[in-house]
Amino acid sequence: MVRIQGIIPCWSIEQEVRKPMRRKLIAGNWKMHGSLMQNESLLRALIGAQSPDHVDMAVLVPAPYLDQVRQILQGTNCAWGAQDVSDEVRGAFTGEMAASMLGEFGCRYAIVGHSERRQRHGETDALVARKAQRALEAGLTPIVCLGESLEQRERGETKSVVRRQFGAIIEVLGAEGISMSTLAYEPIWAIGTGRSATAAQAQEVHGWLRQQMAEHAETVAAGLRILYGGSVKASNAVELMSQPDVDGALVGGASLVAEEFLAIARAAAQ
Repeated sequence: MVRIQGIIPCWSIEQEVRKPMRRKLIAGNWKMHGSLMQNESLLRALIGAQSPDHVDMAVLVPAPYLDQVRQILQGTNCAWGAQDVSDEVRGAFTGEMAASMLGEFGCRYAIVGHSERRQRHGETDALVARKAQRALEAGLTPIVCLGESLEQRERGETKSVVRRQFGAIIEVLGAEGISMSTLAYEPIWAIGTGRSATAAQAQEVHGWLRQQMAEHAETVAAGLRILYGGSVKASNAVELMSQPDVDGALVGGASLVAEEFLAIARAAAQ
């Protein structure tokens, strides 16, 4: 395990595990959607509505809109973040975004390892782990995505796939780094397909991930926030988030509709 340098936790692992429950997070991944006008309307609707108590909310937006989002959301209870981060600190890496740059825009979160980047850009488990490390070093919370393809699920490989993916993260971040991170289980076969994992399927994988962390540090496992992502909508949110190890959602298309996104957040509060 590699200890993350320069990170000072704002709470101890023991303090975290004494909390009566993990606070849920509803994070909206806009992907490559949005415009200045559309963003303004969506964000104003979010902050104009009464958000549920005891639920964290965030939007994860394309880089060109980070300044607009910061200007609208600063001072509200909705956080914001980026959809990716470089594994490099700085240098000649055209098109990349350093974690420190994202920090200047007030980002709290950064997605790493989304399946769309693993598939389209060939991101490996090792690269995803380095990206998570860079995010932590800059004071960001990485939302680390894990998940299997339909073929892997049908071959009965789900557990081995997510265990391998998470194992690479644990090896680099160690217990301390994991305690300051968030996981998101996103079965690839459920992303953007309208087909969601059942509540039982989601709970099974979330339970595996928490148990895997417990093999290294039980206190970290107890406090680890694990989101579910994959065609989450208001109609299935209550059942999904009633599961004991589902601590919120990484929402795709539904996060582009204010009322749908807010309904999911309200479901998390139940």
